[in-house]
Amino acid sequence: MTRVGSARGPTTRAGLLSARRRGPLLLITLPAVRVHLSEEKIEIRLSRWEKVLGLMRSISVPLSDVSEVEMLEDPLREVMRAGLKVGLRLPWLYYVCRSIRLDQAWAVRRGVPAVSFAVRNAEPLERVTVSSPDAAELARRLKG
Repeated sequence: MTRVGSARGPTTRAGLLSARRRGPLLLITLPAVRVHLSEEKIEIRLSRWEKVLGLMRSISVPLSDVSEVEMLEDPLREVMRAGLKVGLRLPWLYYVCRSIRLDQAWAVRRGVPAVSFAVRNAEPLERVTVSSPDAAELARRLKG
């Protein structure tokens, strides 16, 4: 299994969202969303607290069920347009959530491109969008 990318910023030991003051600035630390691509499937692995606060579990999709792959430079714009969401939402910063109909899932953060793909045979899930610094390479590999 090949690790394709991680939307990782600096994290604390516990891997939790944290904030600290450094002079007049407030620094916010966000966790990683890990994306693993093997010959058989793509996995989006969430941390324990992302699963709890995001009200979702890690996602695993066979590559044979992946279609309509696209890379998004600004995934937060897509998430903000998508309507009602359930889960962890920090507007214009970080989302680990699903649509209210449970047909879309997002694990995206500001400043990190994302790959978005349609899913077959995983009712009710129809589309997944996940941030990764390697989104272009990931999209290319999923299409190929």
